[in-house]
Amino acid sequence: MTRLSRHLPILEWGRQYRSSTFTNDLVAAVIVTIMLIPQSLAYAMLAGLPPEVGLYASILPLVAYAIFGTSRTLAVGPVAVVSLMTATAIGEIAAQGSESYLVAATLLALISGVMLVAMGLFRLGFVANFLSHPVISGFITASGLLIAAGQVRHLLGVPSSGHTLPEIVTSLVENLPSTNFPTLVIGVGVLAFLYFVRLKLKSVLVALGIKPRLSDIATKAGPVLAVAVTILAAAALNLGEEGVPLVGAIPQGLPVPALPIFDIDMIRALAAPALLISLIGFVESVSVAQTLAAKRRQRIIPDQELIGLGAANIASGISAGYPVTGGFARSVVNFDAGAETPAAGIYTAVGIALATLFLTPLLANLPQATLAAAIIVAVLSLVDFAAVRRVWAYSKADFSAMAATILGTLFLGVEIGVVMGVLLSLLLHLYRTSRPHMAVVGQVPGTEHFRNVDRHQVITSPDILSLRVDESLYFANTRYLEDRVAELVADRPELKHVVLMCSAVNAIDASALESLEEINHRLNDAGITLHLSEVKGPVMDRLKRSHFLDDLTGSIFLSQYDAIVDLNAMR
Repeated sequence: MTRLSRHLPILEWGRQYRSSTFTNDLVAAVIVTIMLIPQSLAYAMLAGLPPEVGLYASILPLVAYAIFGTSRTLAVGPVAVVSLMTATAIGEIAAQGSESYLVAATLLALISGVMLVAMGLFRLGFVANFLSHPVISGFITASGLLIAAGQVRHLLGVPSSGHTLPEIVTSLVENLPSTNFPTLVIGVGVLAFLYFVRLKLKSVLVALGIKPRLSDIATKAGPVLAVAVTILAAAALNLGEEGVPLVGAIPQGLPVPALPIFDIDMIRALAAPALLISLIGFVESVSVAQTLAAKRRQRIIPDQELIGLGAANIASGISAGYPVTGGFARSVVNFDAGAETPAAGIYTAVGIALATLFLTPLLANLPQATLAAAIIVAVLSLVDFAAVRRVWAYSKADFSAMAATILGTLFLGVEIGVVMGVLLSLLLHLYRTSRPHMAVVGQVPGTEHFRNVDRHQVITSPDILSLRVDESLYFANTRYLEDRVAELVADRPELKHVVLMCSAVNAIDASALESLEEINHRLNDAGITLHLSEVKGPVMDRLKRSHFLDDLTGSIFLSQYDAIVDLNAMR
């Protein structure tokens, strides 16, 4: 791969493009387009934006990602979690429905895009590693519940407000007496239909003799059918006059690409939310991309993915859209439909553009309850209580971070929930590594292996202490190491040698080096020699740049077995 094609992956797959590939990509694009039209409208509504903004965010971003992204099947566009975070971020600085709200949405996409591109250019993809899987899983589960609760008002046809679960529930209860019955019928009816489509329709169609692929396409087209039927019903029954909230007139045509209005105060207010949206969007997107790529033995380059997603968000920002990322559901559909290259995304963009040009007048009578039902069905599939149970069974520490994220998101807000989870994860990591596992080891009889004396029947010597340190040594655990060595030495009056087994030590920082020097000095004063064994090459390279090896009272051994053999021979 040349340097240019590494940064422009389209040059790599474009050279191998064939007519058969075009056919597969086009079929996948048709299926994804059918799925994406109602999704785009619904997620724009979730973000508090006019429905056409969701369509705008599904055109140029797909083209930009196809040029710069490395995944062959990732489908970018509006997604539920990012839409919720967008509404939360810009709702703090502008009133929903105002011109400033629209400006803030496009500016948020542009800021997020610039941040992602900068992270990619400086190879900062590792920053996303601070968002652990339990935190992300907990956040997505809580967001799904929060989004579903927030959409209930559209099913009831009542006003409601709030960014946290208590606020939303309280507002719904207060406004429950003003429920609009026709709206409730539409909402519940569409909800039941979409669940039937998701859970049963494909198996029913296959049982009727329809081919699996056609059955799958029909299943994906379920939301489109719900949209069409409810539009016809609303028009025929004049439901708008009955108080049923409708989408209303949608501008026909495509936006003219332009930079959003730059407001310094608004940029400052959006910077932190943009960074959070960028990180969460990247983690969600790259996880999907890597999962799908592994199935075809393809490769994802995370730093280039940052650039690809950044380009997509910049494209969204200059085309009157809002933040986008790779969506799980539509990416899986794109993959299953046979997409082979990112060109499928370009064809999907063309399909959305045509819909924006010619179909928007037909959407004026679309009940908002239909879109709310589609959102609820989509986001509840993200709720994974089984993952919560698995994490609880496996690690109580990880569960606490996950629980903090879920509870923080539901009761305090989206951004606070994520920050709580990340901070607690980091604090728990610091706590665990500040008290690393250190095992006294002995030789397994008849072998050259050494294992924990508390777990195995091993051979030890009263004058030799073999201590295996199962963690890198750094400033947070140096005091613990000193105390542990002092405690073990105090219990062994016959001790003459201490061997630190460093097979699990990947790094020793300056603070740990000083502690080792202090341990060496104290043991020497007590007439005990300090040795090291199984020191890794990079660690040894750094030790050689210090005076520690010159002052070390003992030796450095290639293996723990060599250390024991040599020390026993010295008796």
